[in-house]
Amino acid sequence: MEHPEMLIDNPPASAPVDAPEHWRRFAPDLDPATVLFSELVPGGGHWSYRLPRGTTLRLTALDAGANLSVVLYSAQEKLERYNMPDSLKAQHTAHYTRGHVLMSDMGRSMASITRDSVGWHDPLGLLLDNRLMKEKYGQHDYQTYRNGMYRSGRDGLLVEIAKYGLAKRDLVAPVNFFSKVTVDADGRFHYVPDHARAGDHVDLRLDMDVLVAFSAAPHPLDPRPAYAPGKIGLAVWRSGPAPADDYCRAFRPENARALFNTDMLYLA
Repeated sequence: MEHPEMLIDNPPASAPVDAPEHWRRFAPDLDPATVLFSELVPGGGHWSYRLPRGTTLRLTALDAGANLSVVLYSAQEKLERYNMPDSLKAQHTAHYTRGHVLMSDMGRSMASITRDSVGWHDPLGLLLDNRLMKEKYGQHDYQTYRNGMYRSGRDGLLVEIAKYGLAKRDLVAPVNFFSKVTVDADGRFHYVPDHARAGDHVDLRLDMDVLVAFSAAPHPLDPRPAYAPGKIGLAVWRSGPAPADDYCRAFRPENARALFNTDMLYLA
């Protein structure tokens, strides 16, 4: 016999899918009529989605010092993927903020940063791997610690891209959203602790159909001695593709070319 305290009500008939509106907590300015879904990602967690052109993904740091490593692949042709060197070279930058686009190795815009409260996101610092994670934090495996396990950013992304038939050779350099890494005159990298504050967010508009995979594991250069990655809030809504007067399109002529190249894929 079931105990009353163990019973959980089903979703109402008017909304049969049990999809909590997490976005109301961290993105209350969004139009409810356009929001598709939202998620709360625990520190160290990872996930992936196939998102269509004309949707925007809002990333929100729910804890100070959070990091979210993101990679992008074309959903139509997975051999086309985000290319860090081409994106930085074309836009004459070593970090990302509003106005920048994430270009593929085919010269197309895969995604554009349309809003940003942080001002600096790291494209150079790569991923926390298992060797470095064990050296810095020790080892917490799933068999012993269950949901308290430690997972590296590299492993998290490999798990996600494997769902789409991709493997180690397909793992590209990520964008580390919410993290800041500077380079001194001698070429040494310097990590800026607690760069992102709780509540900071960035909007990433998808300019083509993409596979997006992410990991909320710590940044590899984070000097904190404890494995304590921050939580991330995700919300996806219908925003439409880049208009003619788009801020990112006008940010640099290279961006306009990359967005035009993408638009050419979607001629009616």
